[in-house]
Amino acid sequence: MNKDTGLRNRGRERGDVDDRRGAAEGFSNTKLENISKYSFDPKAAEKNIENMIGAVQIPLGFAGPVLINGEHAKGEFIVPMATTEGALVASVSRGMSVITASGGASVRIFRDAMTRAPVFRVNGISHAADAIDWISKNKKKMDAAVKGTTSHGKLISADAFPNGRSLFVRLSFETGDAMGMNMVTIASEAVCRLIEKETDAVLVSVSGNMCTDKKPAWINAIEGRGKTVVAEALISGGIVGTKLHASAESIVETNIRKNLIGSSMAGSMGHNAHAANMAAALYIATGQDPAQVVEASLSMTVCESIGDDLYISVRMPSVEVGTVGGGTKLPCQSEALSMIGCLGSGKAKKLAEIVAVTVLAGELSTLAAQASGQLGKAHKELGR
Repeated sequence: MNKDTGLRNRGRERGDVDDRRGAAEGFSNTKLENISKYSFDPKAAEKNIENMIGAVQIPLGFAGPVLINGEHAKGEFIVPMATTEGALVASVSRGMSVITASGGASVRIFRDAMTRAPVFRVNGISHAADAIDWISKNKKKMDAAVKGTTSHGKLISADAFPNGRSLFVRLSFETGDAMGMNMVTIASEAVCRLIEKETDAVLVSVSGNMCTDKKPAWINAIEGRGKTVVAEALISGGIVGTKLHASAESIVETNIRKNLIGSSMAGSMGHNAHAANMAAALYIATGQDPAQVVEASLSMTVCESIGDDLYISVRMPSVEVGTVGGGTKLPCQSEALSMIGCLGSGKAKKLAEIVAVTVLAGELSTLAAQASGQLGKAHKELGR
C-alpha cells in the first residue's frame, strides 16, 4: 500500500476528525495545532466537506451600519465580512456611512433564476430542429418531471441553442431560498431523461457550460444567473466633499476612465473597481459558495453628476446566494446570517439586496479614494 492510499484508508476506516488529522500530520510532517481548534460539532459539516481534519479560521469583522431602502431589506444593517485583506472593511464602512448620511441606498431585484444547461448530441440540424420543436411545445411535461424531484424548485423556461450536432438547452429555475445548484442539477437530469425519451437526442452532459457556473461568461452578464440586482444612491455634493474628500466630477471621471474604458481595453467582463472583494468577504462569512464570486465580479458600476451631487449605481447580474442549505447551516455562518436577519426561509432576496448594497458601498469608497489620490495611503495606514 502506498503512502497516499494509506492516508485515505486511515481516514475512511476511523471516520474521526482527530484520527484523520493525526494521519495528515504524519503524512505531511506538520503539526496542525491551530487547525485542530474549532467550536462546532464535526457532524454539522458532514454534508459540507469530506475527510475533515479541522477548520481554518478567517478574521470576521462588520461594516456599517448602512441604511437600505429595498423591497426585502429595509432599515439599518451591520454587515459581517470575513477577510484577510486590511483596509477592506474600513473602506466599505466609509462608503456605508456616506450612503446612510445621504438617505440610504435603494435596491431592487429584477430577475431571479438559477440555470443549468445540458448539452445533447443530435444527428444534425434537422434533428436539432425537431428536438427544439418538441421542447417548445411540451413545457407542461417538463414541469411534471421537475415536480417529481423537488417541491421547492420550478422550471421557468427552456431556451435552446443548436450548433451542428450539439444542442444546448439552458434551463432556468426558481429555487426558493436555496442557492439551488444541487436542486436544479437533479431537476435538469429528470428533464433531460424526458427529452432523450421523446426526441432521441442523446444527453452528453447535464452541464454543457452554457449555464454558466463558476466561470466568467457574457451570457450571465447579459441574461443573469441567480438574482439580478441593481443598487443605487444619490450622494449630495457637500457630503462628497467633506466625507469622501473628492468631487462628484472627479469620481465620475475616475469611474469612466477606470471601470468603463480601462475594463473594456483589458477585455474584462466586469466593469467595476473591486466588486469581488466585497462579495467574497460576505459570501465566506455567511456560508455561500465562494467560487460563485466569479459571477459576482461581472458587476458594472455607473456614476453620474447631477448638479453637484453624485449618483452611483451597481448592477450585479449574477448574485447566487441562499439562506437555507449548503454552508448556511454551519454554526458560525448561521450566526453571521442572523446578524442581518437573513437566516432561514423567506430571506434569500433580502440577502441578495444586502450583497448589492455592500458592493455599492465598497465601490463608492474605492472610487473616491482613487479620485482623491488616497488609496495607497489608506492601505499603508491599515497595514497593507
